Amino acid sequence: MHSIDFIVFLAFTIGIVAFGCSFFRKDGSADEFTSAGHSVPGWVVGMSIFATYVSSISYIGYPGKAFAADWNAFVFSLSIPIASFFAAKYFVPFYRKRGSVSAYTFLEEKFGPWARFYASACYLLTQIARMGSILYLLAVPMYILMGWNIYVVIILTSAAIILYSMMGGLKAVIWADAMQGIILIGGAVLCLAILLFKMPEGPMQAFSLAVDSPSGNKFSLGAFSADLTKSTFWVCLIYGIFINLQNYGIDQNYVQRYHAAKTNRQARFSALFGGYLFIPVSALFFLIGTVLYSYYTANPLLLPAAMTARPDYVFPYFIVSELPVGLRGLLIASIFAAGMSTVSTSVNSAATIVLTDYFKPFFPQATDRHHLAVLRISSVVVGLLGIIVAIAMLSVESIIDAWWNLSSIFSGGMLGLFLLGCIPKKINRQAAIIGCVCGVAVIGWISLADICDLPGIHLHKYLAIVLGTSAIFLIGFFATAIMKSRTN
Repeated sequence: MHSIDFIVFLAFTIGIVAFGCSFFRKDGSADEFTSAGHSVPGWVVGMSIFATYVSSISYIGYPGKAFAADWNAFVFSLSIPIASFFAAKYFVPFYRKRGSVSAYTFLEEKFGPWARFYASACYLLTQIARMGSILYLLAVPMYILMGWNIYVVIILTSAAIILYSMMGGLKAVIWADAMQGIILIGGAVLCLAILLFKMPEGPMQAFSLAVDSPSGNKFSLGAFSADLTKSTFWVCLIYGIFINLQNYGIDQNYVQRYHAAKTNRQARFSALFGGYLFIPVSALFFLIGTVLYSYYTANPLLLPAAMTARPDYVFPYFIVSELPVGLRGLLIASIFAAGMSTVSTSVNSAATIVLTDYFKPFFPQATDRHHLAVLRISSVVVGLLGIIVAIAMLSVESIIDAWWNLSSIFSGGMLGLFLLGCIPKKINRQAAIIGCVCGVAVIGWISLADICDLPGIHLHKYLAIVLGTSAIFLIGFFATAIMKSRTN
């Protein structure tokens, strides 16, 4: 890596950390830490929601997926408008009216403390897995660029992110997210333009080679068959609808941002803006992966065989070997921008859940000073757990597949429990417990069917959240009806 690239990258990283730390206040409060004092403009919150979506999983994983296969995973993005619409119309007013910064207080009121602990535990597991996936992808470019020890990169990057998340709270996270979102979009657009004009026969060659690929059209969105054992168009779409409704409806990352906006109108705008912006930007990342395939098909001697076997490494390798001095540093800074924004969000939201759902119920007399201490200690602990997961991710072949599988499993179908609480009909608490037990059993069965060679129909792992959520909702609903009919 040229010294100029290193200076560009280092200046960006130090700048973001310093900017985040500048929000530190000695007289700060727990409310400021968790909801930014309800003072952030709507467009900034929207950029933060967008930056939370566009993690290193998108920046490196999406091009890797498109390079190795096709645009099937882009179907996930196509489901976002549905979730964004419901968020703006129902979820944002619902949470801002309730006032609680925790997404799971509502579940305790409906079904008792067990529901709150169940949902918050699922959320914490999901965020730790997400942090680990992203920290791993942050370390990959630096490993390829300079041969740095990947363990050291993971640890140092985590320390920097934890520092400004812990000191600046949600306001620092949101404003840093907005800056990082602008940088990562600019870097991706610039990289695509360079890729297209580096094609030997011009930009159109990239598209012709992709369409005529021996493995099939690289722009394919997947098969439209009803096969539920493979990642078809419909499997990805249904998975995307459920996971995005869960994100917008009961994910602490999003609920905190609804509270951070100044007004209800700005909060609704942020939900729509952040979600819709992700669609063209994710398409940009898939297009980068497709053009990378065409570029190295036209120039086969430029890509080592070892890189072909690790699709997630191809984009960083192109940055290292093909981009001019200065731009390399900018692109690596863009990748870091994507990852740092998402990890800082996870750190802040996970610490908030530890405080609101685990500390406050057992220590109701604690002061605001104690609350701040819990938030900062929790930030460090969650960050350390993310480092452990990141190191475990080193043996993963496709980070997109690994992350989607983990998120489907760890979600625990908690969207189904949330929907049970939202319907006008009063749901029996015992029926809700039965529904949760059955939903977890369904998720476990789908997740372990292939690994343990369990008997019965083997479904694609993406469907774990779909069927788990449906089982919780339907069984809880009908169990309530049965229990009421027996008492009458």
